[in-house]
Amino acid sequence: MNHGRLSALPRTLPAGAAGGPALLLIAHGSRDPRHAATVEALVDLVRSARPSLEVATAYLDHCAPRIPQVVGRLDGRAAVAVPLLLGRAFHARSDIPAALRAAAADLPLADVLGPSPLLLDALDRRLAEAGLDLGSAAVRAGTGVVLASAGSSDPAANAAVRELAARWQRTRGWAAVETAHASAVPPHVPDAVAALRRTAGVRRVAVAPYLLAPGLLPDRITTAATAAGADLTAAVLGATPELAALLLHRYDRARLATPAATALSA
Repeated sequence: MNHGRLSALPRTLPAGAAGGPALLLIAHGSRDPRHAATVEALVDLVRSARPSLEVATAYLDHCAPRIPQVVGRLDGRAAVAVPLLLGRAFHARSDIPAALRAAAADLPLADVLGPSPLLLDALDRRLAEAGLDLGSAAVRAGTGVVLASAGSSDPAANAAVRELAARWQRTRGWAAVETAHASAVPPHVPDAVAALRRTAGVRRVAVAPYLLAPGLLPDRITTAATAAGADLTAAVLGATPELAALLLHRYDRARLATPAATALSA
């Protein structure tokens, strides 16, 4: 495993970061209370990694506070919006920009989290926690993995997950990696598990949810994986050092790409 490089978050600030703009983390939100709890745990990791950085959290739906509330609390201070989203589907392309416009918040918007090698490291971490010996090259070579995402009506978003799966197999030594979706868009977890069982060299099948927080879709993935006979199922990505580091990386890129810190208009 490659956790040595990533398990400790950097505590030194990039040039110009001290006293920089706030990080406005924008999460989707869910009726499931585990979602907000996971987001707050992730925010705690970000704050621990960079204590001088002001971090505020807003939600698109279901949870409070919403974007206009947080914009008001920032009271005109400069900020960078960072979406807590894995891919560039509808929420990233439309919902978040529209919500920021509606709140009269004219500020830099960072890129989504995926794709990134840090996400692969977080997926590895969760599989190891589920009991897979990732330190063994032989175990990796005999394991087929289902990368189970939410799925999207946007073909480009699903293609991006397939590209990530191919990269995960190529760089980490898995026997095979199949994608599956928790939504109505095929393929689904049982299809992917069955495909891996037919793959030469696969002695065990693991399911890795490519989702950020617990909720309806992760529960659906876990139930389907058990019913399909997967050997183990990992937890969602959740509050991991890798995700915290990735959020800070996206924030820094957006901040440094902006000539001057942008103040909130509201």
